[in-house]
Amino acid sequence: MGIFAIRLPDVGEGIAEAELTEWHVKPGDIVKEDDVLAAVMTDKAAVEVPSSVEGKVVELGGEIGDMLAIGCVLVRIEVDGEGNEAASVAEPEPTPAAKEQKAEPEPEPEDRPAEPARPVVKTGKPVARAKNTKPLAAPSVRARAREEGVDLRQVPGSGPGGRISHGDLENWIASGGIQQGSVKRGKNTGVEDVRVVGMRRKIAEKMAISKRQIPHITIVEEIEMEALEDLRAALNRKYKDQRPKLTLLPFLMRAIVEAVREQPELNARYDDEQGIIHRHGGVHVGIATQTPNGLNVPVVHHAEAGSLWDNAAELARLAEAARDGSIKRDELTGGTITITSLGALGAIATTPIINHPEVAIVGVNKMQMRPVWDGQQFQPCKMMNISCSFDHRVIDGWDAAVFVQKLKLLLETPAMLFVEG
Repeated sequence: MGIFAIRLPDVGEGIAEAELTEWHVKPGDIVKEDDVLAAVMTDKAAVEVPSSVEGKVVELGGEIGDMLAIGCVLVRIEVDGEGNEAASVAEPEPTPAAKEQKAEPEPEPEDRPAEPARPVVKTGKPVARAKNTKPLAAPSVRARAREEGVDLRQVPGSGPGGRISHGDLENWIASGGIQQGSVKRGKNTGVEDVRVVGMRRKIAEKMAISKRQIPHITIVEEIEMEALEDLRAALNRKYKDQRPKLTLLPFLMRAIVEAVREQPELNARYDDEQGIIHRHGGVHVGIATQTPNGLNVPVVHHAEAGSLWDNAAELARLAEAARDGSIKRDELTGGTITITSLGALGAIATTPIINHPEVAIVGVNKMQMRPVWDGQQFQPCKMMNISCSFDHRVIDGWDAAVFVQKLKLLLETPAMLFVEG
């Protein structure tokens, strides 16, 4: 009987070590030729290592996660005959990794200095490591680095191929290159100047005008959405293959149409220079839409004349045109009141900025289940907040509150949206 040592083969050009990722055998297992013994991972690929002999596994050369040098003993197998262990003691020629390990024996933990100040260890000249390559180091060096909180990618190695020795690690720690328990990060002092041009500049100018000239007042109100969501789902099921899919926005547009019928001063544009409020009969609803080029506000003109499905189809068409850049100028102008919604990204409340020269904007916030007190106990309810901002120069707080409460009534009792008055 003899012992046959199977070594980690050369798994790729320029590869000095590989990570042991999986064992397919354990001591005592009987293996046949070509049976897979283990799997290792390099920077380039995962590689399975087969057995070249038949026999019984007597020793494994590492643990999962270890970095093994090319040429080191992976598995020892007891075989019939002499084996190769005795002949291979002095062979093959030690790899650079093996030479480095022999030149620098691992200190035992108790031999490590306990003092915070660490002596500088003499090492060779650091070798530059290729960008994005994995640092080479013995398992004991990697273990020490983990204990010290050192990112080995930052440590220059003086061994063959940039291999990091214990001395390199000691010098790095002693020099203050790494803080205990964390990676030291360099300061980024770069400054990039980005000229504000095109659509971004137009948006910036308009937002500045809105905040500078319009004194905003914002009201936030809770809306119970159960009834409207049930109705919306039922209509979408009924007309699934016949009409456009309904989202919340067409219902909100219809509620705004009904609300401004009673308060026309909110469906208006304010001419700051002439001091004139232009109250519009037609309700032209702008929908704030994020596009690759920035924020656009396509306008659904005469929302008062369209059905839920008419407005849903027009809204979808305009949003798509805004995103692909085919929208026309007149489809981005003439709004009299705006809706802004962040959809699922929305928060509990927002403070929308009015789309100048309009005088009101309706903000849609996130819909979510919340506990609501019904007078006797808390009940789970689907709730959504709306945040409405108004131009306080022309809209008083009382009128703003009446408008918000009208929207609340219509959205919580959606059947009223279809009552002809």
